Amino acid sequence: MTESPGLSGLNVLIAGATSQAGIAAAEAFTSAGARVIAVGSDSTRLERALGHLSGAELRTCDLADFAAVLSLSNDLRAAGTMVDGLIHLVGGWRGGSGIAGQSDEDYDFLHRSILTTLRNTSRAFAGDLERSQRGRLAIVSATAVDSPTASSASYAAIKAAAETWVRAVGREFAAAHPNGQARAAASIVVVKALLDEKMRAESPERRFPGYTHVRDLAATLAGLFELDAAAINGQRVNPAS
Repeated sequence: MTESPGLSGLNVLIAGATSQAGIAAAEAFTSAGARVIAVGSDSTRLERALGHLSGAELRTCDLADFAAVLSLSNDLRAAGTMVDGLIHLVGGWRGGSGIAGQSDEDYDFLHRSILTTLRNTSRAFAGDLERSQRGRLAIVSATAVDSPTASSASYAAIKAAAETWVRAVGREFAAAHPNGQARAAASIVVVKALLDEKMRAESPERRFPGYTHVRDLAATLAGLFELDAAAINGQRVNPAS
């Protein structure tokens, strides 16, 4: 992985920071000089996952609760922290047996964990991102949006809604700078599935074709801050490999 240089002075908030993707992203951003605000729902998990990073501030928050997210954003601003990047890695997967097997419980879980948390965090921090010289919102979506199966219908539908939300954010960013000198961008990184070292260790015989390693995802996310905002705003981006 080629580390992304030149992110010194940026404040990047990672939502869902205790996931393997979140840990890899936090390590990539801090290595590139950014200050990370790592947000998760459990302080113990946050400390275990990211306590080793001196460039990370650990924050607990229920990202499905808009009042809690708004309080977090206000606390950060009161402390003098304006967020330059929002990396949304909150998610999960639920599937069922065919269309009839798509349960309300699974749909509600996916809606809350993926879409509600995205709506809450982007609403709370959109102003910061728009004012930043290199504001970036990024989510991770799935190839299932383009080729949904009956068993993954709920998951694909929620991911599609998340992509639509990000494109809407991108339209607002573009409208803030009608002269074409866009500074902020909202982007969608599309993967088939994610891979980490634990998965490899548990299935050493498996090849994981088409999977994206979390380190490559992290490199892609960090790299968004070095690309022209207009070129990636509202766009789907392929991960580095």
